[in-house]
Amino acid sequence: MTELPVYLGLFLAAFAAATILPMQSEAVFVGLLLADYPLLPLLLAASGGNVLGSVVNWFLGRGIERFSGQRWFPVSEAALAKAQRWYRRYGKWSLLLSWMPVIGDPLTVVAGLMRESFPTFLLTVAFAKVARYAVLAALALQIA
Repeated sequence: MTELPVYLGLFLAAFAAATILPMQSEAVFVGLLLADYPLLPLLLAASGGNVLGSVVNWFLGRGIERFSGQRWFPVSEAALAKAQRWYRRYGKWSLLLSWMPVIGDPLTVVAGLMRESFPTFLLTVAFAKVARYAVLAALALQIA
């Protein structure tokens, strides 16, 4: 049980990284992998936290439109409309890019805004997030 705080820390780092907070979890993941922690628990902790953070974004997106037009709201109506047009054009398949820095987190918010079905959202985002960490692990282990 002494490793539980390590996996919990990775989970929380990955969760925060998937929200709109400016955080990264890749360095933590690779660092722990190179410190000889077993791959499967690391992959589960990082992917689980990252997917759960994206789920939070999806729920935020579901309720975000009611705040549009408020003076304090950080996104202009024009930017929100542009995001909606973009999502209408590329649809659910754009969620395969949810792992990418900068665009991935807002994309998960827009998916909620556009009322993407939750099962479709969850499966697509989970695939993208797990694949990202798996590729990262393969690269790190190849180089190490």
